[in-house]
Amino acid sequence: MITPKQMADAYGRNVAIVKMQTKDMSHAESLIQLPFRANCMNWIVGHIITNRNVIMELLGEGAALDKGLADRYARDSDPLGSDDDGALPLVLMLGALERSQEKLSAALGAMSDEDMDREVVGPGGRTTRLGSALLFLYFHDTYHTGQTEIMRQASGKDDKVI
Repeated sequence: MITPKQMADAYGRNVAIVKMQTKDMSHAESLIQLPFRANCMNWIVGHIITNRNVIMELLGEGAALDKGLADRYARDSDPLGSDDDGALPLVLMLGALERSQEKLSAALGAMSDEDMDREVVGPGGRTTRLGSALLFLYFHDTYHTGQTEIMRQASGKDDKVI
């Protein structure tokens, strides 16, 4: 079974990857869209944070980004445009992502293996074990973290950071 510390470290790797993929990226570059139905780097980072807000709730922690602000990045929200007034500054969101990791690491660091086995209402309103919910939410976090590589290239960086 994965330990709380291993789970925190895995989430931390995703934050490190997002930070590498957004290095030297301007807010305007974070709004660049692909020519098909997808979303920009700004939305991806914001969406990861909305996912982490769910994690914070499961761990009994406060949100990493105010829910009212995070709603713009919720699942099925409209894609952001290059002149989108609803897009939060990339630097603000990267700060929220780092705060989410600090809170997540602290909360998981205080947990035992037994805590991971307690029942919670997880994603989709299903009753599950905390460890299972966190593992599913980690998959979601990782899925979107992987999308940041192509969005870095779309912004014109044309490099390899990992």
